[in-house]
Amino acid sequence: MSHVDVVPEGPGWDTDAFSPTVKDGNLYGRGTSDDKGPGLAAYYAMKIIKELKLPISKSAHLILGTDEESDWVGMNHYMEKEKMPETGFSPDAEFPVINGEKGIVSFNVKFPTSENGLVERFESGLRANMVPQHAEATLSDNDGKLDDLTNDFHEFLNQYDEITGETNKSGNSYTIKVIGKGSHAMEPFNGVNAATYLAKFITTLPLEAAERTYFDFIADSLFLDHYGKTLGLEHNDEVMGDLTISPDIFNFNSNEANLLLNIRYPKGDDGDSLTEKINSHLPAGVSAAIEGHNQVPHFVDANDPLVQSLMEAYRAHTDDETSQPYTVGGGTYGRILKNGVAFGALFPGDENVMHQANEYINLDKLFKATAIYADAIYRLIE
Repeated sequence: MSHVDVVPEGPGWDTDAFSPTVKDGNLYGRGTSDDKGPGLAAYYAMKIIKELKLPISKSAHLILGTDEESDWVGMNHYMEKEKMPETGFSPDAEFPVINGEKGIVSFNVKFPTSENGLVERFESGLRANMVPQHAEATLSDNDGKLDDLTNDFHEFLNQYDEITGETNKSGNSYTIKVIGKGSHAMEPFNGVNAATYLAKFITTLPLEAAERTYFDFIADSLFLDHYGKTLGLEHNDEVMGDLTISPDIFNFNSNEANLLLNIRYPKGDDGDSLTEKINSHLPAGVSAAIEGHNQVPHFVDANDPLVQSLMEAYRAHTDDETSQPYTVGGGTYGRILKNGVAFGALFPGDENVMHQANEYINLDKLFKATAIYADAIYRLIE
């Protein structure tokens, strides 16, 4: 089970994100790693088995979803209409085998609005599963309170090597931009969340009460806190690892003031417990509620025959005898089946560029993944 949809390209590409480009043995383009490249590898793996006319005793299906990066509407419809396989894998993660996936849930946090404040507009984020690389705010300076804004902002930037930014003035308005680094929300510590940095700078300005509530919350409760400690969410499971939190979409203007938190949680928590914890740590007048669907944690024992078969196929084509099945914060179609896992196509030690600018997949490793998939599928259906 693979998917052919992708997240938005976002800024920072050195090539056209939607014109596949081969450079230095790598194939660049949005979806090359997540998940069109691995999906095609699985297709050719099945084609190899078919054209070699290998003897098989079971059927194999390749199921392609069309909105895995959002609400899974297509796959949910498919499951309603078609008989689902008994076992399977999704080529949408990492080798050797991902036998556990954390729960995934997003919270919409709503704040009081401000009509006469300093901040006219604050926006950041493209999707709930992407750490925002770009953030922008427009500030109104009708009273001359921001005469030193440009100098103050550059002093702020000088404190952080991981971000860049700029200010522009037009009449009585300033526009401030911050550029960080995008990443997959399952590993927020691999990104640089531009919105949280810009919000932290905005807290140094003379804000109105509702503005102060919004931006202080971001600076005090979300800035560089990838594990939800400040919100009382910190939790570790011995098998599935740490809960992570990634604030990914921000909107603040005279009509709305909200942000979206994407949480990847191990077993031991659920939607109700997380809702209670978050709301108990929010300022007065602020509330959080689940946005969209809540995917509960998924786990298949490492000794399961499916996991063991996939591990054997992986090791037959690599020199890796030490890597073991493990849990990730990402969500794949592998969790659809009770006996389903994620399998490749990233190899241990590979750079993970999913949801980032300049996404790529190494062609030699893509071909090796194809061979591993062919071997693995044949082991499952012979």
